Amino acid sequence: MSPARRPRITADERRARLAVRHHLAPASRAATVEEVAASLTALHGTDPATVHLAAGARLSDEAAPRGPVAAMERALYEDRSLIRMHGMRHTVFVFPAPLAPVVQSSTTHAVAARERATLVKHLTAGSTLDAEWLADVERSTLAALARRGEATATELARDEPRLREQFVYAPGTTYEQRQTVSSRLLRLLGTEARVVRGRPLGSWTSSQFRWAIAPPLPDIPPHEAQAALTRYWLASHGPATEADLTWWTGWRVTDVRRALKAVEAVEVDLDGGRTGHVLPDDTESTEPPAPWAAFLPALDPTPMGWQERDWYLDPAHRPALFDRSGNIGPTVWWNGRAIGAWAQRPDGEPVWRLLTDPGTEARKAVEAEAARLHAWLDGTRVTPRFRTPLERELSA
Repeated sequence: MSPARRPRITADERRARLAVRHHLAPASRAATVEEVAASLTALHGTDPATVHLAAGARLSDEAAPRGPVAAMERALYEDRSLIRMHGMRHTVFVFPAPLAPVVQSSTTHAVAARERATLVKHLTAGSTLDAEWLADVERSTLAALARRGEATATELARDEPRLREQFVYAPGTTYEQRQTVSSRLLRLLGTEARVVRGRPLGSWTSSQFRWAIAPPLPDIPPHEAQAALTRYWLASHGPATEADLTWWTGWRVTDVRRALKAVEAVEVDLDGGRTGHVLPDDTESTEPPAPWAAFLPALDPTPMGWQERDWYLDPAHRPALFDRSGNIGPTVWWNGRAIGAWAQRPDGEPVWRLLTDPGTEARKAVEAEAARLHAWLDGTRVTPRFRTPLERELSA
């Protein structure tokens, strides 16, 4: 008896899944920002503007006729249905609130332990500060934050002046720089889920946040949490390779393999001879949506969702669309492929360049998406935190 053949999922099928599951095709757009975040597992939050722009690309016009900002701010700062926190690869993400304890237990606890060890090491190198001193500053800072309810680092330093102390971070390396205790300590406490970012100072594009005491998160055994996160992620990103999941989570390969086994992931054949993984009930094909275009922001979770990207990105276009650290800039999409980049002129008007000729229908759809973006931005100019060659050229 011959062994059963593995299911095959083509690049065309993967692009159809991306369009529907990530709410990029117009007929599949989402009704709420919570639905957007859940469909992607997480929104990149390193650049504060990304969460708003990513939601704007995926919300229906009926759901957000004036853009996503008000809905996103409500979810983040009033309802707390979305949580901004450190997650995979020591990166800031915005997660659906129910997923926060899963991420913390599966990933961020380990990140926090490394972050604390690194901070103590650099704090004590070449200074009189030590771990006992840091622990005392922590207690005082958390007490001050509890009294205030919400505060900036500057406000907390008025209550605890030792937060203004400076030390040399990463001495003797190319990353060496002088930093204040407040910047590193608040980041560490956030990673440990003891404090949480509140509203930014200024507009939704600001990267300066207020802080508040974080509500307690239930503790989940790490292996159970890793399996749960893998299940969420495969539902939104499957099929994906083992290398994709290892890169996205930052876990060890042994952890990834254990999690894939725990969720009973099914192996499938991908184009190029690669082996992908999907959930057991996720091998059926997707109905291709009508042709679609999208303007996605820098660090958008769709292009940053996989390490192996040739099925949606021409390798020849990478130098123009990514910076040297592997961060993607603002991109223009057509039918599941990244085909160009966009930026904003000084007056806020979007400008773009296509790196391939997709045809008349595509160019008209791209123009319509540019107009949609321009309308809800309403004069707000967004400069990506990590700038790429083509975005710099276009914005100039």
